[in-house]
Amino acid sequence: MAVNKCVKYLLFIFNLLFWLSGCLILAVAIYTKVSKDGNQITNQYLPAVDLMIAIGVIIMVLGFLGCCGAIKENRCMLLLFFIFLLLIFILLVAAGILGAVGDKKVDNWIKERLTPLSTQPASVKDEMEKLQRQLKCCGLFNGPSDWDSVPDSCHCNSTVPECPSSGVYQTPCGPQIVNLLQSQMKVALGIAFAIAVLLIFGMVFSMMLYCQIGRKENTVTVSHG
Repeated sequence: MAVNKCVKYLLFIFNLLFWLSGCLILAVAIYTKVSKDGNQITNQYLPAVDLMIAIGVIIMVLGFLGCCGAIKENRCMLLLFFIFLLLIFILLVAAGILGAVGDKKVDNWIKERLTPLSTQPASVKDEMEKLQRQLKCCGLFNGPSDWDSVPDSCHCNSTVPECPSSGVYQTPCGPQIVNLLQSQMKVALGIAFAIAVLLIFGMVFSMMLYCQIGRKENTVTVSHG
């Protein structure tokens, strides 16, 4: 009894794509880590970049393991591949559930971590000023009054449409930061869902090939017996 070549090469192609997706995740994570555009405040809430790097490396290793298992028709490699895919799938589902639940708690997280602004470390204040320039706002939930001394990032040029007559942004940054975090979280959840679907196909193909190799080995054993 021969192993179905279609399943074998489908699993190989899947693992090649899986390996490439790991390379992509790793490259994006490393770029984000070394990039100066990242913001300490928003990065504290979103999954750590180091975790993305770890996931990228794990996916690359698993993709290589799956490719070798498919080509060599090695049941041990295929079983390990299936188990690791199942574990990652469970973790992704758990992370998705926690992310969906946590999506409604962003407002409370900002209040707990960033208020009052006057007592925050200098590094957090600097990051907050970057967000104020980017989002054209001032303070968190009460506008300029959140600051003991209104920083330069709250001041604006009167020629800018969003700038009020006082020359200081009055719109609080809190709601805008919440929207920014929620939109980024939705993108992360979408990527996690796409990878989870990919994992299901990988588990199905690997188990089909695993069973076919087992039946082939049993047939050979019986024929020699």
